[in-house]
Amino acid sequence: MNGLPLRRDRDLVARHQLIDTARELTRRGLRKTTAGNLSVRAGEGLLLTPSGMQSGDLTPRDLPFMDLDGNWEGPLKPSSEWRFHRDILANRPEVGAVIHTHAPFCTTLACHQRGIPAFHYMVGVAGGTDIRCAPYATFGTPELCQAALQALDGRKACLLAHHGMIALGKDLKSALKLTIEVEELAEQYWRCLQLGDPPLLSDAEMSRVLDRFTTYGQTQAAEVG
Repeated sequence: MNGLPLRRDRDLVARHQLIDTARELTRRGLRKTTAGNLSVRAGEGLLLTPSGMQSGDLTPRDLPFMDLDGNWEGPLKPSSEWRFHRDILANRPEVGAVIHTHAPFCTTLACHQRGIPAFHYMVGVAGGTDIRCAPYATFGTPELCQAALQALDGRKACLLAHHGMIALGKDLKSALKLTIEVEELAEQYWRCLQLGDPPLLSDAEMSRVLDRFTTYGQTQAAEVG
């Protein structure tokens, strides 16, 4: 425990959802061993995965609760990446969940300090004309947090140089969906690069794509496929 009084837990459903999402990432090969971390908004703070725990070993009680000042409570300490989880949720009120993974194809591109350009119109699913790659900074540091926030400006996903990726959503379901979609785009882009740099869609075309995304599907949400 670090600075918060014990409270009666009122977030049991969110705790189960967080664990289920972590296990689904593991099942899909997007979160192996203890790499990566997740968070979900809870009351005036957030629940997040603890440091150094595999998803199959997690129980609802294991998940630390953190307030927006960085104080936390729980039997296990939070992920070393808690800063960008806390700061994203503090600064992006439309975001309800954050997923960080070392997904293989995203990480491959990130190790070359490559973002994902507009080689395919679905790049717009992350909210812009490209998916940026944040510059490298040591894991768990304020510098990495700042780099991630800048790369996510106007976006719902980014890569982290020599590290992995981050995806945001209004809830864990949408954050998971975006994580899967961005990893698929990273794989497709990597495959394109085997033939050389692919031609890219123009900013004007991507602007039309982004506009169409706002009315795609059964609701007004930008959930496309």
